[in-house]
Amino acid sequence: MSSTAMKKKVLLMGKSGSGKTSMRSIIFANYIARDTRRLGATIDVEHSHVRFLGNLVLNLWDCGGQDTFMENYFTSQRDNIFRNVEVLIYVFDVESRELEKDMHYYQSCLEAILQNSPDAKVFCLVHKMDLVQEDQRDLIFNERQEDLRRLSRPLSCTCFRTSIWDETLYKAWSSIVYQLIPNVQQLETNLRNFAQIIEADEVLLFERATFLVISHYQCKEQRDAHRFEKISNIIKQFKLSCSKLAASFQSMEVRNSNFAAFIDVFTSNTYVMVIMSDPSIPSAATLINIRNARKHFEKLERVDGPKHSLHMRMR
Repeated sequence: MSSTAMKKKVLLMGKSGSGKTSMRSIIFANYIARDTRRLGATIDVEHSHVRFLGNLVLNLWDCGGQDTFMENYFTSQRDNIFRNVEVLIYVFDVESRELEKDMHYYQSCLEAILQNSPDAKVFCLVHKMDLVQEDQRDLIFNERQEDLRRLSRPLSCTCFRTSIWDETLYKAWSSIVYQLIPNVQQLETNLRNFAQIIEADEVLLFERATFLVISHYQCKEQRDAHRFEKISNIIKQFKLSCSKLAASFQSMEVRNSNFAAFIDVFTSNTYVMVIMSDPSIPSAATLINIRNARKHFEKLERVDGPKHSLHMRMR
């Protein structure tokens, strides 16, 4: 691994059976939801390094949730586990019959984080929400969120409802990874400039391997608030179908009477999606503009990338 890589330690914790390894496998190892049923329980700690946007490497610690392991994390392994943590992701099974024990372990994690990594960001995923009746989901999640925020003080926690069977998993992980990107504000400024220059309705930037949305800019209001995660899910499944046929996904154009959507390789670590509704702008012009912006965004991915903004001529 390159010595210039910026490593960020991410702790993935929660009781055994809460779904930690399944979600990690879907996001980072290209599993589909139904294939996670064959995954076994995590033994102790599984380490993985996920390269993200070139220089950023997520040092992911998937911590087994059996009682014996959990007790060890808070005693003999305490310093090793909780030192230098950037993000703690704690996963709760929404239907757990041991909620009191879950909360006890979560509070123990927070105490260790406060002692060893007080600046760490904390995320709680209320998982397996698909098992809850649809008309009860808002109520149950809001109650759990309120309890977790109260228990987390003086730390603040961000809560998400998740399921491996819909787009909520991508929404949560996109939000978490967004917090770790070192030059995200600069990236967003340049994405906005790019969208305005090419007169796009909306531009989305996806991380290439996971297809998580890492940045976006919209010029026109869109109706579907969950469109990013749905697109991530759909395109990733399509990419997996391509790979099973020994083909690689490169680009796609979808067009109807109202808009045109372009998905294309952008940099070595990203895909871009451009939405255009102006029928007077031909596809070829949009594709040329995407190509012309690639070199600039390649430089931005480096932590020490250029500090100037994107300027390019319309074709």
